[in-house]
Amino acid sequence: MSKHINKENQTQRKKHSKKKQGDSFGVINPNAAGIDVGSEEHWVAVPKDRDEEPVRSFKCFTADLHAMADWLKKCSIQTVVMESTGVYWIPIFQILESHGFEVKLVNARHVKNVPGRKTDVSDCQWLQRLHTYGLLSGSFRPEDSICVLRSFWRHRDTLIRYASSHVQHMQKALTEMNIQLHKVISDITGLTGMRIIRAILAGERDLVTLAHMRDPRIKSSTEQIAKALEGDYRKEHLFALQQAVELYDVYQQKIQACDQQIEQYLTQLDSKIDLESNPLPASTKSNKTPKGNAPHFDLRTHLYRISGVDFTQIDGLDAVSVHTILSEVGLDPAAFHTEKHFCSWLGLSPNNRITGGKIKSSKTRKVINRATSAFRMSAQSLTYSSSALGGYYRRMCARLGAPEAITATAHKLARIFYHLWKNGGIYQDPGPLYYEQKYKERVINNMIRKAKQLGFQLNIEPLNELQVS
Repeated sequence: MSKHINKENQTQRKKHSKKKQGDSFGVINPNAAGIDVGSEEHWVAVPKDRDEEPVRSFKCFTADLHAMADWLKKCSIQTVVMESTGVYWIPIFQILESHGFEVKLVNARHVKNVPGRKTDVSDCQWLQRLHTYGLLSGSFRPEDSICVLRSFWRHRDTLIRYASSHVQHMQKALTEMNIQLHKVISDITGLTGMRIIRAILAGERDLVTLAHMRDPRIKSSTEQIAKALEGDYRKEHLFALQQAVELYDVYQQKIQACDQQIEQYLTQLDSKIDLESNPLPASTKSNKTPKGNAPHFDLRTHLYRISGVDFTQIDGLDAVSVHTILSEVGLDPAAFHTEKHFCSWLGLSPNNRITGGKIKSSKTRKVINRATSAFRMSAQSLTYSSSALGGYYRRMCARLGAPEAITATAHKLARIFYHLWKNGGIYQDPGPLYYEQKYKERVINNMIRKAKQLGFQLNIEPLNELQVS
């Protein structure tokens, strides 16, 4: 009798615990759907009570995507989740968003542990199930107007990479002819380099004539350039050089056409500040002319007008890097609650891995983010800067080494950027000794606190010059 009662009590406890566990794990998104994105077809799963066939497949054609949206509306779906698979998700995202659905894009790493055998059907059902219980968080995506600008800017970056490959082909052809032009000038695609290369392709072989084409700003003498241009002008190498130059010129034309599209689109974006009442502050940078692959229009003024802040006042950030960051993060900082969230999304904050109460690793996460790369490149450019951030970078470099110093300085740049992005204002450089003085104050405060813990009172007074010597 007692055994029977104990069994009944155990079964009742199990039922009660299951019921209690099920109640705590409630439904967050009852009208959720999951999509497994593919190159040829997409599998869509909705709740089982919405349709006789809760899992359907749709082809990748535009008409099929609209049919998918109509079916989801018929099933009373409000929110849709999908994986970021290549670029196949982009048309689905845009079409569903235009139909009024709340679309979330999730990282494939976060949903890869599908129970059972992995198939397209199980993938979409697993996504739908996780999203129903609110276990998925969507990836950050800026507003649609910034997405258009981001597409233009990313395409421009692709064109620059294509053009750079043909610069390497030019360099290879010159090296095969033993023309050491890169040893006497810093950039073969500059004024002097392209002038000499085009003259060589036009048939000029007189070394002195070629050397006199140098720009007055070139440090190498005419004799040095003439000596570097002496080589073996073989026909096959000249042909390769000719084609490399022609392809380089084609991509330069495409980059200029892309710049025109970017400038035209920037003029269409809403202004956050009136340039007449609040004109653009004077630049604090010594070199104000565009360098390298920078656009040849007034990009800095456009960025100031649409953002309301002159981010180029921050040491290390130029118009190109600011445009890269804003095209990735948008103009509204509301998506990032604090600067810590922003730095964590960039992958610039320590990723503490704690086991048993001990930090096993604090290395930053490996992220593929153009905004992060822009902050890192800006941090690296502060090596010889006579500013507070330059002094901070050099001190961190002496302490931790160059890689960690770049990360630490990029983290500080991101925090300053976020503060201006959210609150506005003007950045003023506190001077190269600012962070050094802060470091000294921190060391002194630590010494006083340590002495107090040991039962001593520490009086610190500065030494005069005689005492120091």
